[in-house]
Amino acid sequence: MCLGIPMKIVELEYPMGICEVDGLRRKVNFQLLPEKELKIGDYVIVHVGFAIQKLSPKEAEETLNFLKELAQHA
Repeated sequence: MCLGIPMKIVELEYPMGICEVDGLRRKVNFQLLPEKELKIGDYVIVHVGFAIQKLSPKEAEETLNFLKELAQHA
């Protein structure tokens, strides 16, 4: 099973950058997404170091809340 995590772009020097979630920062490769569609503050799904999809802040928040809820029941 694969799991991608919603993260916020905090630094961007395409094709690389830094994303953050809950204070955790990771280096991310953005080559799978068009450069012109990305900006600091956007949310992306990150899987094994690659941004694989852009998503809305609402989608990111809902997904992160769901993952946190799952973790509480693990």
